[in-house]
Amino acid sequence: MMLKEAVSAADCVALQLLEDVERYSELGRRLRSTNFNSAVTVARGSSDHASSYLAYLIMSRMGRLVTSLPMSLITLYKSPLVTQGTLAIAISQSGQSPDVVEPIRYFRDGGATTVALVNDAASPLAQAAEWTMPLHAGKEQSVAATKSFITSLVAGARLVSEWQNDAELKEGIAALPDALRTAAQTDWSRAIDVLAPARNIMVVGRGISFPVALESALKFKETSALQAEAFSGAEIKHGPMALIEEGYPLVIFATRGPTQAGLVALADEMRGRGAHVLLAAPEDVASRDLTLPVAATPDLDPIVAIQAFYVMAAHLSKARGLDPDRPRHLSKVTKTN
Repeated sequence: MMLKEAVSAADCVALQLLEDVERYSELGRRLRSTNFNSAVTVARGSSDHASSYLAYLIMSRMGRLVTSLPMSLITLYKSPLVTQGTLAIAISQSGQSPDVVEPIRYFRDGGATTVALVNDAASPLAQAAEWTMPLHAGKEQSVAATKSFITSLVAGARLVSEWQNDAELKEGIAALPDALRTAAQTDWSRAIDVLAPARNIMVVGRGISFPVALESALKFKETSALQAEAFSGAEIKHGPMALIEEGYPLVIFATRGPTQAGLVALADEMRGRGAHVLLAAPEDVASRDLTLPVAATPDLDPIVAIQAFYVMAAHLSKARGLDPDRPRHLSKVTKTN
């Protein structure tokens, strides 16, 4: 199911792009007309990684600082947060978890603009937010989120494109279904040969590619029982490099943009230290180990990058003798307070 659902993401995105067009335009006009002092994201797990991607887009394109909300401040500590003039965005597949729903209610009651990017349009989260933008991923059976994660990334990009009213970004989003179909055919079998016998791994990104590293590390843990840690390329030398030894596996996502050169250089350095590096980079990077698909614009590259990864991850799980659809100890909907 994981593989089938991951590959279906292109069709889900195509459907999403046909839906709620005027609603996104209306939300964009609202965002442009409101002077936000700050923005917060509210999410857990894969949805939090999608929130990190959205935060990069908002900060880099709109110039607003974005914070990932520690939900316990509201659900457990009952902290008196000032919410007026804030944009609060929640991302969730199920929309069921109390620690995602309660903060959105709190922010809405306090005068914030609240948005829910949620797959279940009838969920408590959808009811709590002022603006509900359905993901249109359809029912997801596999415990490991794939198509709902990709549609979350796309919904976040749509939100920013309408807020900024940027024609180039909108055109790039419109081309994503075809880009995702191409990405699903990318051959990453070389990674399976390296990772099938592995016990641990570092996954590295930086800037807008870091959310992909976070999500990949989570999927390695969920579906392959592989101890994986995600780091920014800027953090490796601040301690994690001490773990590197001969043959240590390292996956580096070097998407296009200002961070790419540094990540390619890091890959070369880690090879020199004995690491077994899998550098995922576009075709024009000669030292790449895995070909990274690209979108119409660099800011959308993480969306097609994770599509290629998901296909490999589903095959890796089986190569390690596991069932990616039934991770140990996990269930599809997790409710925390």
